[in-house]
Amino acid sequence: MASCDVQTLLHDSIIHPPKLPTLRSNQGSHVEAASTGWMQSITTDTPWEQMNARYERDGYLWVKNLIPREDVLDMREHYFQQLSPTGILLPSSSPRDGIFDPANDPLAHQGLGGAPDPATLALLDTAHATPAYRRFLTHPALRAFVRHLMRWRAEVLVDRAMLRHNCPGSRSTGVHYDKLFLRAGDAEFLTAWVPIGDCRPTGGGLMYLEGSGELGEEMEAEFGRDAEGLSPGERVDAFNRLMMEDGFLSHDAEEFGRVRAGGKLRWLVGDYEAGDVVFHKPYMIHAATKNEDELGRIRLASDLRFYEEGAALDQRWMKVWRHDDGL
Repeated sequence: MASCDVQTLLHDSIIHPPKLPTLRSNQGSHVEAASTGWMQSITTDTPWEQMNARYERDGYLWVKNLIPREDVLDMREHYFQQLSPTGILLPSSSPRDGIFDPANDPLAHQGLGGAPDPATLALLDTAHATPAYRRFLTHPALRAFVRHLMRWRAEVLVDRAMLRHNCPGSRSTGVHYDKLFLRAGDAEFLTAWVPIGDCRPTGGGLMYLEGSGELGEEMEAEFGRDAEGLSPGERVDAFNRLMMEDGFLSHDAEEFGRVRAGGKLRWLVGDYEAGDVVFHKPYMIHAATKNEDELGRIRLASDLRFYEEGAALDQRWMKVWRHDDGL
């Protein structure tokens, strides 16, 4: 192809970005096309000043190819090898691919926060504590980036890092902001969302409510005022009697955007690849799309929260995830 043709294609992809697919959440209808948009990504060679400015402006920062792809796929393979005794994978398929067996009931393979089988829960507990996963969390490319982005001398990753898998047809993550679940620490933290495998927009990846950090802070202030009569322990609990049973703000992204955000903010989504990392602020409102991956891929991702060393962090999260930890 001639160089001029390549430049034309690149120009057209910027002026006319790919059409967004239909996005859905757990409940309600699809999100209206006029209320959706593409997230903007950056590369690792972007000047730090621009990265900091984008993070402060947008409330999120999607970094392409931050972690070597093969390192991420190794982690995906390791996780699904751990889960293979549950029968979650399509027979004869590779754990590295992580293809769901459609002969299963997806609700029986919910993963974190939803798996009903005691044997599966035990496997999930083990998966969060394996040396391979704990090493993955110390990946030097990730940790160095966190320090540079936040201008911290040293970072602390809370021990309660989470691995979330989401099978096609199962329940996805509801609408929330992360401070709901980490209320006990006064310091600001940084969330890193790491897709462990490729994740198309309709594959269960995160979508962000554009510019919603201020709305998140307003909602938390409302919850704080309403919680004045609660005990200190209840006030920091995302599952107190003022909240939804599962701690989320909603399971209907379309309704939440239309009613709570007044229809003024779009839901933004990305076409994620293994190696990408998305960082976001504590009050940035987000949710996961319903996994309708056409290849049957199971969405796997890790949720990480970082504080600056010495900051007043949420001590409840300084223990490895277990299904019965109450958080």
